[in-house]
Amino acid sequence: MSAQPNQVNLKRLFLFFIPLGLSALLINLSHTIINGTLARAANPELIIAGYATAMSLLTVTERPAVLFRETCSALVRDKRSFGAVRQVAFIVFGASLIFGALIAYSPIGVWIFGGAYGANAETTEAATDVYAVLMFLSVFSGIRCLYQGVIIYRMRTKWLTIGMVFRLGGTFALAQYILHAGVTHSRQGAILFVFGMIIEAAVSLLEGRKLAKDLPDDSPESEIRRPRQVLNFYSPLLFSSFIIVWVPPILNALLGHTQHGALSIASFSIAGSLMGLTLGFFTYFHQIALQFHRTHPHLVKQFVLLMAFVPGMLVAVLAYTPVGEWVFAKVYGVQGPLLQSSVHALRAFLPYVLVFPWIDTLNGIVLSRSQTKLMFGSQTANAAATVVLVVSLTLALPHWTGTLAALSQSGGMVAELAVLLLLLRRASRAEPSGKLNILPSKERHP
Repeated sequence: MSAQPNQVNLKRLFLFFIPLGLSALLINLSHTIINGTLARAANPELIIAGYATAMSLLTVTERPAVLFRETCSALVRDKRSFGAVRQVAFIVFGASLIFGALIAYSPIGVWIFGGAYGANAETTEAATDVYAVLMFLSVFSGIRCLYQGVIIYRMRTKWLTIGMVFRLGGTFALAQYILHAGVTHSRQGAILFVFGMIIEAAVSLLEGRKLAKDLPDDSPESEIRRPRQVLNFYSPLLFSSFIIVWVPPILNALLGHTQHGALSIASFSIAGSLMGLTLGFFTYFHQIALQFHRTHPHLVKQFVLLMAFVPGMLVAVLAYTPVGEWVFAKVYGVQGPLLQSSVHALRAFLPYVLVFPWIDTLNGIVLSRSQTKLMFGSQTANAAATVVLVVSLTLALPHWTGTLAALSQSGGMVAELAVLLLLLRRASRAEPSGKLNILPSKERHP
């Protein structure tokens, strides 16, 4: 179902966006439940550090699968194009599973966690054990995102919220059982995560398959017929993800070498979780731009101006008022040095939150034009700036615990925005007609 020009207004953009925002908010709330559960262990620093270390590496295997949400919503217009995207997707899912197995069941995992990450023996053992469960998550996450791409294209975004409601309910119920039985191992966090993802993937699969069956066999809106055409769009996103997904592992590795390694990793994880929860509702600006910018750029601009500053204001309130300390203490169950380190790390995330909505909107414009190669350049700049900053800060201020990583990520986001603006401006000058790279003769988006 495409958006017709006479039907699109600011209200419709909000109706399209709100379910997406709610689903993202609930995703981060599920992470909050997991971290809050682990924080109630007898030794929360070690338990959270083991889980956070494994989670940071999980992004390497999960991120390529997650990209199929955008790939599918941008390219799928009929059954043939969906079949082409699905073929590429399942190859990627299989490769992610193989990579995860190598980490969990070979010495590679011990070498990465214990050597490259600099984790101590206890954290390394916990992270490897966690990954033996998390390795399956990329498959279920990929299935979820593949069918969510169809759901988003058909403007049925309420199903993303419905799926997350079921996921959150299942995660909360299992968390209560784990709390009753006792939190004794980092692996329990991975079990919570995978269990919730299976539930969400099942809901997305059921609704997405039904919508995919209703697609036309051969639509004039699409020229995607073969997996190779999908790769022209997907490959730059994949290469970008291989650059950016290594940033969290590098951050955790360097934090592990600071004066208080476990405290640094744990405070960064806790602050990042609350930041993600606050920002979560506002992580789908790219879908607004992807679906509507080509035909209604003025509405997209109005929408972004109305919404972009809200997450920054929310994080500022949490970081600089007693509200934040209350949330960390009551919701996450942290106290003492871990609480104070988490508050300081949250303050360092403020530039990140202020910049993110603009980057996400520009990325949506890039996706709508199929200029995905630009994202490789901008995200490379992000990764390079983040690594340079975290190395410099770790050497200069090793006692700043999780704040080091949060400041570095904020600086990386600023660098990404600057480079993305420059690349988009150059691309617009080179292609004044706005023609797409994959489908130059036809406009694909509503």
